[in-house]
Amino acid sequence: MSIGLRSRRSAAADTGGSGTDVDVVEARPPQRRRGGRTQTVLVLAALLLTGGTLLVLTARAADTSAADNDALTDSERTRRVVADVSDALTGIFTYAPDDLTATERRAHDVLRGKAAKDYRALFGRLRRQVGKQELSLTTQVVRAGAVELTADGARLLVFLDQRAQRKGDKATTAPAQLSVTAHLDDGHWTITDIRAR
Repeated sequence: MSIGLRSRRSAAADTGGSGTDVDVVEARPPQRRRGGRTQTVLVLAALLLTGGTLLVLTARAADTSAADNDALTDSERTRRVVADVSDALTGIFTYAPDDLTATERRAHDVLRGKAAKDYRALFGRLRRQVGKQELSLTTQVVRAGAVELTADGARLLVFLDQRAQRKGDKATTAPAQLSVTAHLDDGHWTITDIRAR
């Protein structure tokens, strides 16, 4: 590279002299561009931003609440909890004046905790009305899905159609939507909480 280098001989030749001594002029380093520092800062900022993004994505992937949700990955267990909960809801919300004892037995088999306590309070009031008004109710699960599924717990969203009829009157149908919490109990899913939405 010849930037900044020049011999006295070539200088003498330029001026018509005949000097024979050769001295090398000290090379000066090329000047840095002012934009170099800015580029370096931008590259470092981009690396930091990329590193931060990767850390956030890694943290999300390691989030146990998402990683432990089998509702998206275990189709067989999801199908089972949906079927068990759907059957349970159909059984406890279907009754007739001459079949209340059987309905109570079904509730005893499939309800636990808060759900069982709330149902007993509701059914105590309902029992008097059903006998007096000869009221019957038929419930059908239209759609149900697991929102969350873990080793022994599940949360579901359930859509129902309920058909109520008093003796001698025309039947009326109404939709219902429930949030249901279930627990795996001796190989069967039982309901621990029911909330109307």
